Amino acid sequence: MPETLTLAVDCGGGGIKAAVLDEAGTAHAAPVRVATPYPLAPALLVETIAGIARSLPRAHRATVGMPGMIRHGVVVHTPHYITRSGPRSRVEPDLVDAWSSFDMRAAVTERLGVPVMVLNDAEVHGAGVIAGSGLELVLTLGTGLGSATFDGGRLAPHLEWSRAPVRRGATYDEYIGEPERRRLGDGLWSRRVVTMVDGLRPVFWWDRLYVGGGNSRRITPAALARLGDDVVIVPNSAALVGGARAWELPRETWG
Repeated sequence: MPETLTLAVDCGGGGIKAAVLDEAGTAHAAPVRVATPYPLAPALLVETIAGIARSLPRAHRATVGMPGMIRHGVVVHTPHYITRSGPRSRVEPDLVDAWSSFDMRAAVTERLGVPVMVLNDAEVHGAGVIAGSGLELVLTLGTGLGSATFDGGRLAPHLEWSRAPVRRGATYDEYIGEPERRRLGDGLWSRRVVTMVDGLRPVFWWDRLYVGGGNSRRITPAALARLGDDVVIVPNSAALVGGARAWELPRETWG
C-alpha cells in the first residue's frame, strides 16, 4: 500500500507553517512558512493554505490547526484573525461576523479536494507528543496561551484557558503571552510560567503536562528546575508532526 501523506498546516498569529509528512511524522520536503496576512477574512486563509499546498508534495489529506474555539471543523471564535492587523490590534466587526460559525473544514476540503481535519492548534500540537495514557495536558506558549486536554489518548472538549482571568483582570493570554515576555524579559516571564503551572496543577491533577509552542524554549533553566518531574518541554515541531498523528486519534473526538 502506498504511504498516506498529510499536509499539516499550523496557523498562528504571526505566521502560517506547513509541511507534508508520512504516517510516521517524517517530512517529505522542507517546511514552508509565510507571514499571516492581515486583515484575514476566511477566504484569504483558505487561499493562503492552498497556495502553500501548491509548493509542497501532493498530500492525500490535510490537517489545519488554528487558534481559538473550533468545534467539528467550525470556527466558534478565533482571537487574532478578527483584527485589522494582527494580535492586539483593533477588532473589525465585519471579520467577527465572517469568522463566526465559518465551516473551515468544509471550505478547505472543497478547495484542496482531500479529506480535511480542523482542530485548535494546541490540540494538533498535543497529538504530536502525547503518550496516549492517563490525563495529559498540553500548553503552548506563543502569541498567547494555547491548551488541550487528552484522557487516555482521547481529545477532551476544548476549553479556552487563554480567555480566563488570572490576575487583576488580565487573562492568561495577557499574563503569559509574547507581549509580556518582551516587556518582562525571559527571567521574570519564566517565573510567571512557573506560577501558572503551579496554579493549574490542582485544577487538572494531570499525569503529564507538555509545554510547547515557540516560547517554550525561552523558559530559563532556573524555572525549568522548578516545574516538576511531571512537566515535559516539547519542541515546536510537534505542531506539524501532530498534523499527521492527529488522524490516529479516536475519530469521535474530533468529529
